[in-house]
Amino acid sequence: MSTLADVAARAGVSKATASRALSGSGYVADDTSERVHAAARELAYVVHSSAQSLATGRTLSVGVIVPTLDRWFFSELLSGIQQELLTSGHDLVLYGSREGSVERTRLFEEILPQRRLDGIIAVGIQPSARELERLMLVDSPLVSVGSYAEGTSAISIDDTAAGRLATEHLIDLGHRDITFLGGRADAATHAFGDELRLAGYRAAMSTAGLEAGIRHAPGEATMPGGYEAAVRMLGDRRSRPTAVVAVCDEVAIGGIIAARRLGVSSPADLSVVGIDDHAHAEMFSLTTVLQHPKEQGREAVRMLRDRMDSPGAETVHRVLPSELIMRASTTVPR
Repeated sequence: MSTLADVAARAGVSKATASRALSGSGYVADDTSERVHAAARELAYVVHSSAQSLATGRTLSVGVIVPTLDRWFFSELLSGIQQELLTSGHDLVLYGSREGSVERTRLFEEILPQRRLDGIIAVGIQPSARELERLMLVDSPLVSVGSYAEGTSAISIDDTAAGRLATEHLIDLGHRDITFLGGRADAATHAFGDELRLAGYRAAMSTAGLEAGIRHAPGEATMPGGYEAAVRMLGDRRSRPTAVVAVCDEVAIGGIIAARRLGVSSPADLSVVGIDDHAHAEMFSLTTVLQHPKEQGREAVRMLRDRMDSPGAETVHRVLPSELIMRASTTVPR
C-alpha cells in the first residue's frame, strides 16, 4: 500500500508539499500540484480521512437534521445532499428530529453542541428560539432547506407563490368554492412551508374577492393524512367544495383516493391541485406545482461549502421559482 512518502518521492517534492497539494491546504504551485496528483494516481494512493482532517483542521463530516425519513420530499432531498457531499469527500451524519420527541431535545441540548462538524444542514424544521440558540452555539456554518431564520443561509421554493399559483389555476378554471387541504392548524408555529402555502391560497382567494369562501381542512401532510382530512371534508354533501389545493402531492393523492371511495368523481366533481411533483403525481394524473428536492439538496451543500470557505461572508436566502405542471386532475366546475 503506497504512502505519502512514496508519492512525494515519485513527484520529487517533500512530504509537506505533497500533503498540502493533496489536501488543498496551503499554497502549492500549479505544476507541482499536478505532479503530486499524477504521482498519487500512478501509485493508487488515497488520502486517509483522518490524516486529511488533521492537515485541514476539518472533520470532513456534515450533519443533516431532518424531521422524518418516511416522506418523499425528505428522501429525495437527502439523495441530492449525499450526491453532492461525495464530490467533496464529506461524510453525511444524519439526525432525526421528530417534533416533541425526547430524541429531538437531546439532539439540540446535548449532541450537537458536543459534536465537531464542518457544517450543518437543517431540512424542513422550524426551530424554536431555544433550538436556534443551541444551533448557533455549535459554531458550525448552518444552511436551512425549506425554512429561514436570521443569521442562517437558506434555500427554498417560494412556498407562498406556489400556494397562490395552484389556487389561481383553479380560479381561472371558474372554481369559486375552493378549500385548502392538509397541513396543521398551528402550521405557523411548526411548519414554515405549510403556513406559507396556506397564506398563498388565502391571498389568491382574497384577490379574487372570494374571502368569504376561504376554508382550511387540516390534516397531517402525508397520504393517509390527506385521505382522512378529505373524508371529513367530503362527508357532508351540502358543504363539499368543487376544488381543493393540497399542501403537498401526498395529501392531494390521499384526497383523490378518498373522493373515489366516497363516489365523488374527480375531476368532474372535485378538481385537485398539489405541490411537489411527487414521483406518483404522473400516475394519478395530478396537476401540481413543481419543485426539485434533489437539486435543492445539492444546492444546499454548495451553499454550505461557500460558508465553510468564507465564514465571515453574509448569509444568503436563495428562493427558487415555482412552475405549474398541468395534468388531468383539474377541470372546469359543473
